[in-house]
Amino acid sequence: MNGEAREWFLSPTLGHGSEEPMPDSPTIQELAQADELDAGRIDAFLEGHAFPIAEPPNYTFVYRGSADAVHLRHWIYGLPASQPFRRLGRSDLWYRTVELPDDSRVEYKLEIRGGGHVRWIEDPLNPHSARDPFGANSVVTARGYEVPEWTRFDPDARPGTLEERTVDSRELGETRRVSVYLPARFRVQRRYPLLVVHDGGDYLEYASLRTVLDNLIHRLEIPSVLAALVHPGARMREYAALEAHSRFLSRELVPALEAEFPLLGTPEGRGILGASLGAVASLAAATHEPKFWGKLLLQSGSFAFTDIGDNPRGPVFDPIVEFMNHYRSKPAAVAGQVFMTAGVYESLVYENRSLVPVLRSTGMQVRYVEARDGHNWENWRDRLREGLSWLFPGPLWMVYE
Repeated sequence: MNGEAREWFLSPTLGHGSEEPMPDSPTIQELAQADELDAGRIDAFLEGHAFPIAEPPNYTFVYRGSADAVHLRHWIYGLPASQPFRRLGRSDLWYRTVELPDDSRVEYKLEIRGGGHVRWIEDPLNPHSARDPFGANSVVTARGYEVPEWTRFDPDARPGTLEERTVDSRELGETRRVSVYLPARFRVQRRYPLLVVHDGGDYLEYASLRTVLDNLIHRLEIPSVLAALVHPGARMREYAALEAHSRFLSRELVPALEAEFPLLGTPEGRGILGASLGAVASLAAATHEPKFWGKLLLQSGSFAFTDIGDNPRGPVFDPIVEFMNHYRSKPAAVAGQVFMTAGVYESLVYENRSLVPVLRSTGMQVRYVEARDGHNWENWRDRLREGLSWLFPGPLWMVYE
């Protein structure tokens, strides 16, 4: 993790629960100096502030309630995951002040300990949250971060449509569901580039992919594209560089789509997108069928590998380690362009950074972008505009008219 990322939570109390000084919060200090810290004063304090309290570069998390201890739980790799709150006097108000670099976005929960029980909850005082397939987390954003406006619904952007398809796969031994995004003003007389999306349902649900495509196409930042949103089956097995899954994509899914829809049908007209294990599956698809895919968009890839010794991530990653070790030993140009993203606060940032020079050594065009965020869907959402517009630049829209 780079120096900027490690600035987060660099107070003397990191993870120790001691009474050593934490960063000052003038707002909390003012409350602490009140003559009487009764329930009415605390009620007024809570009603009069937004939480977490922003005093850049410091941010103060507040919890009110009966507890033996309260901790801030976050997912920033390389730093203690549990940050102890301090009780304000004898009240039931708890607080934790931390430092947060500008432009950061961090998902978190509060851990409440009391009566022999431990529970993790969303921050009751913070209305901002993010959902994922496992539930929801509270979100704190530092000065400079804003939700990109192109991720929000635009009434002027004509919406594309979604159509459901199934593809019978001999490679996978089952029928696979695919949601097909057709851009607004879709015409059978035109020809369109294709974007295949791993975890397509999650990209729709948690990364606003349909809205993002509608907006970027409307603004001519990307051409009108047809997107095939693939819904996984045995995800951990298929996305772990399984050759049968790669063959399903190139030999069954894409031919079926090209037979039904007016697609360009060239490597330059085919892109593939995936996050985490989906990024591994995307790179594997291109590696198993070199030059079939012209454009790769890889987000926070789970690119586990070993230089020496055993795989530290456990046996479930063994197929990925084997695939990555082989590719790193014999790197090859498998596509024309590769756009990679990662968050500086996630454990996979090292593997993603390490892969960039390997890919570039093959002569492929590679662009790599980091953000002060973690391994989550809104981080991946926020990077879509830059990735898609680089791989499918807007001026090309004229070619498809």
